[in-house]
Amino acid sequence: MRMDLRYFLFTFVLALLLSASAAAQMQVVLWPDADHPVLRFTFDQFRGLVGSVGSQRPYAIDTTAQNLSDKQIGSEQFVVDVFDDKHIRIADGSMDVTNLGPGQSVKFQIKIMATGIPASLRIMSQAESQKPITLTVNSSPQGALLKLDGVDAGTTPALIEVAPGKHQLTFGKDGFKVGLFSLEIGKNDVSGGAINFELGKVQFDTIELRDGTVLSGDLDSIQGMDVVVRIGGTLQRIDRNKVKRIILIEREPLTPSDLPPVQTKQ
Repeated sequence: MRMDLRYFLFTFVLALLLSASAAAQMQVVLWPDADHPVLRFTFDQFRGLVGSVGSQRPYAIDTTAQNLSDKQIGSEQFVVDVFDDKHIRIADGSMDVTNLGPGQSVKFQIKIMATGIPASLRIMSQAESQKPITLTVNSSPQGALLKLDGVDAGTTPALIEVAPGKHQLTFGKDGFKVGLFSLEIGKNDVSGGAINFELGKVQFDTIELRDGTVLSGDLDSIQGMDVVVRIGGTLQRIDRNKVKRIILIEREPLTPSDLPPVQTKQ
């Protein structure tokens, strides 16, 4: 009798522990927020599936969505982000809720490929995930003309809006090579970030005269007693004796398209 009682107590305690463990892994999310909920999502514990691809392992999450409003939900699309116990995002997925009447519930399953062990998740509507964020873009030195995907975006420092996805920033400033910066905004990124781009090497040669004058241009040639420099598209001849020193920038090798056409005799 005592053994039966012990067995009963052990089974009861084990059932309580298992129930508490399952409840701890279950997650309830109110959307769009807890103050004005429209949908309640109940996510069961992550269930590992057979098979893997490299470091990724498949998981399934049994999900219940309930319409808490008094209106029909025609169609809502959501992005699901999955995190490990250190809150590092290890997977993402999606789910749709369609034709759900007031008070109705629907059950479905979400499948993901995770690069770690899932511990929690977060949802965001598709529209929310596409909202642009604001970034401060600066350059060193400042005052560069900024373009976002080829469209003028002001002069650095500049505050710009960038939508999720891949983009390219272009920096242009007299005396410097055009700078390119590839940028990718994720759907989880938030506003307030900053980018500081250091402009490349000076674009022009430097000619320092003995009287302290410094000229920037392209050294064309040194002919006898003349130093020929192209400044602002115009060739200027400078007395060689007036030149203290010349600093030449490193130039890219010429490509065939840079060479002048060959003149042939008719």
